[in-house]
This record gives sequence, C-alpha cells and structure tokens, in this order.
Amino acid sequence: MTAGTTLSRVPTTAEHELAALQREHGRPLFALLLRLCDGDRQRAEDLVQETLVRAWQHPEALRADAFDSVRPWLLTVARRLAIDARRARQARPPEVGDAVLENARVIADHAERSAATLDVREAVKTLTPRHREVLVLVYFQGASVAEAAATLGIPPGTVKSRAYYALRALRRVLPGYAADLR
Repeated sequence: MTAGTTLSRVPTTAEHELAALQREHGRPLFALLLRLCDGDRQRAEDLVQETLVRAWQHPEALRADAFDSVRPWLLTVARRLAIDARRARQARPPEVGDAVLENARVIADHAERSAATLDVREAVKTLTPRHREVLVLVYFQGASVAEAAATLGIPPGTVKSRAYYALRALRRVLPGYAADLR
C-alpha cells in the first residue's frame, strides 16, 4: 500500500440495521432516558448508545415475529439500563472535586492536640506556685473567681490579677499559642 491510498470499509448488514434503529428509535429513546437521567444529556446519550449496543448484541430479539415493533423492547432495555446506572451511582460515595478539599476546614488531629497539651503543661510548670494554683483552679478546673478566692483564702481581686499575670507569662513562654490565651 502506498502513502496516498486509503482503505474504504463497506458497512455490514448489522451496521446498516443498527443505523436504521438509531434513525427510527433514537429520538424516543433519548427522550425517555433524558427524563430518567434528570436532564443529564451526556448520561442519556451514553445510555442510548448502550441500548443500541445491546440491540446489536441480541439480533434475535430484533427479528422476533412475536411483536410488530422493536420499540417496546428497546424502551424496556433503556429503562433497565437507566435504573442500573442510577443504582450504581447511589452505591458508591459521591465524587469530590479538588475545590471541595481545598476549602475544607482543617481539624487538628489527636497528635497535635497531645503535643499542645504537653507544651502547655511544661509552660505552666514555669509559673510561680501562687500564679499556678490560681490558673489551675480557674482555667483547668473551671472554678469561678469567687470559688477560687474562697478556696485559696484570698480576695477575688487578687485571683483576677494573678490569673491575668499568669496568662501574660504563658503568652511569653508559648508564643505560638498567644491567640488561644486571650
């Protein structure tokens, strides 16, 4: 064969029959599948092609003398394909695009929280005992200022000032956590 020659293929009888099926029944198939696919044209077109492939694979159904038209058979096959496609989509989790992942909120995992807890524990050890006991009572045990004052036997104003200075000292020791200590 030379570079300028091309092979022309002669369509087979089955291909002629398939083209005729497409011309005669393609629009009603597409209309049905478009409704069954909730208006998704691409999916409906794919299912029309799959229906015609099934017809091509089962020529005995198309030539049966039991019915006048093949359209009911084609519509039944198309309907069943649409149902199978819908079930297949529902059986697997929905696909997530990259944009969804980029905009997803990042949640700190257990390891990060544990590391932060260790950092705070070490920083609390650097406080004076008087500041530490107020901080533990008010922030870690959830006591009110009045309850902490009664427990420690000091005025509420002293509890407030010690808590303020304790947090200020922690901000210096834990600069990366400064926003959390306000």
